[in-house]
Amino acid sequence: MSSSDNSILAPAGSAALAERGVVVAMSGGVDSSVAAWLLKEAGFSLVGLFMRNGVHVGEHESAKKSCCSVSDARDARMVAASLGIPFQSVDLKDEFGGIIRYFLAEYAAGRTPNPCAVCNRDLKFGKLLKFARELGAAGVATGHYARLDRHEGRVRVRRGVDRSKDQSYQLFSVAEADLACAHLPIGGLEKREVRALAERVGLRTAHKADSQEICFVPSNDYRQLLAERGVALHPGKLVDTSGRVLGDHAGTEHFTIGQRRGHGIGGGSPLYVVALFADTGTVVLGSREECHAASMRVRELNWIGFDPPESGEFACEVQVRYHHAPARCRVAVAGREAHVEFDEPQLAVAAGQGAAFYADERLLGGGWIAASNLVRAHGDARVAAAPVAPVAPVANAGAHGGAHGEENAGAGPGRE
Repeated sequence: MSSSDNSILAPAGSAALAERGVVVAMSGGVDSSVAAWLLKEAGFSLVGLFMRNGVHVGEHESAKKSCCSVSDARDARMVAASLGIPFQSVDLKDEFGGIIRYFLAEYAAGRTPNPCAVCNRDLKFGKLLKFARELGAAGVATGHYARLDRHEGRVRVRRGVDRSKDQSYQLFSVAEADLACAHLPIGGLEKREVRALAERVGLRTAHKADSQEICFVPSNDYRQLLAERGVALHPGKLVDTSGRVLGDHAGTEHFTIGQRRGHGIGGGSPLYVVALFADTGTVVLGSREECHAASMRVRELNWIGFDPPESGEFACEVQVRYHHAPARCRVAVAGREAHVEFDEPQLAVAAGQGAAFYADERLLGGGWIAASNLVRAHGDARVAAAPVAPVAPVANAGAHGGAHGEENAGAGPGRE
């Protein structure tokens, strides 16, 4: 860990924070375990907290790299005990229920949800911070692979040192004021260093597998969750970009932008899902080139340690999904919305996903993708995606709506 990264553990005014304590989110994994150990070594007074989501995860599912299982809670409690810190398990079933409702409603509306970004905003850096203050603590900590620093009194977010694990994208919608009270101790470490440190200090989670699935979809098949929750599907037609009918489908909810398998249309060149219209039950298929967007509209903007210029226009890089390589773009801000023009067309830009703006490794903020303009292979024809509603906090998430893995060329639910 470099000297600059040590400032993450000891920001300005940290003496008061240490005296009052920090609540550290402990998931039962190696990352949050090491985060807690680092803070304890740095002299912080800690309370470990495990967030129960109310979703039953059997031991056989836990073995499939899920999280929030009984064994995860046990591991978190035992790590806390080994560190000699108090530990609490908090029931957030209702709050997670709001995220699940949002997740389902987004699919029902033809959008691709990002539940991890919503969870970060509303629970890990929202509800958790409120809980910390109720305990008399002034800060929260998590095991995110991202870094925090301060400049002219404002908090700034940078990518994690381990770019393969970087999670700064998932923080694009977290309020700057909440991040100002946060600690991200492992952002200056690579994953291999985290595991080596955990093994060296004897943490029981040192070799525990990373969680892969969305915590409330342990099967990793969101369509199963749609069925279990009785979501009304929107069946309809599969059409190409000229409107020619190619076939039928059972529901727009079974598709995500960029998906190239599972639509049942074979022969010829591969076809990708380029647009979804839940109101008509229409799934538009096209070539890989036709799945590229020239521009997009972004709503519910949130800036972190950054203010757009007075003109509202600036150049930066933008990341449109968790594993997307940042793309150069021009941003024109108008209030809490922005029009974004890509320097080069981008594949699988999905309404409902987050758009995170970067200046090199620094996260400037971001917003929710409302619509994109898809450029057809021969130039001038465009298909505009349906508009998206603002992503409400989980307390009001009833007004809102999976990954297909290798079936998906790009977009899928954001996962950490």
